[in-house]
Amino acid sequence: MTRVRAVLLDAAGTLLRPREPVGATYARIAAAHGVELPPWRLDDAFRRVLRAAPPMAFPDAPPERLEALERGWWRERVRATFRAADQTARFGDFEACFAALFAHYAKPEAWAALPGAREGLDALRRAGRRVAVLSNFDRRLPALLDGLALRVEAVLLPAELGAAKPDPRCFERACARLGVAPAEAVHVGDDPEQDLAAARRAGLRAIDAASLATLADLPERIAALEATEEERTA
Repeated sequence: MTRVRAVLLDAAGTLLRPREPVGATYARIAAAHGVELPPWRLDDAFRRVLRAAPPMAFPDAPPERLEALERGWWRERVRATFRAADQTARFGDFEACFAALFAHYAKPEAWAALPGAREGLDALRRAGRRVAVLSNFDRRLPALLDGLALRVEAVLLPAELGAAKPDPRCFERACARLGVAPAEAVHVGDDPEQDLAAARRAGLRAIDAASLATLADLPERIAALEATEEERTA
């Protein structure tokens, strides 16, 4: 039986969520810049655009370029979202609208920690496990986690790892950063493919965040997983 030495957690949808639906935020900020669109249509468009988006990973870019590349990646996704919602929508100043959206989601006030997240992270650390976030987010994430008092040892992002989920190299490099083998790690997330199936393909164990009543139950779930595996190998 291999003990779980490290716990990697997804961010959005697992540890934190937007305080209001994405479509509502996009609609409100777009209206302030002269474009009126229904929130439900923007929400649907955003989800479709994000599913089809290329990875936010730039393996050949110099470190000083990564922040600009991440911002450019999001600029294209925001533009595509408005186009997918309504091809006829025309902004007087799209750059100003994008800047307002990007700045909004950089504020901890735009996000909420999911129930039990702080308690679960604290309990994992007390149990002697290494705790890190592995997310397809961008460099705004560490400040958001700090602002929500979600304390982790490391925040591992595609721009720094050179790969994004579901690429197995993302998980392998994250484990290497923490000094653990994939078999010694568990990944916790909410996406069936990018989080759960991808982690298992990379040799990690995986836990569906939706299967937990709250994240406060995560330490007990991991302990039970270890106990079950120990019984099987006894």
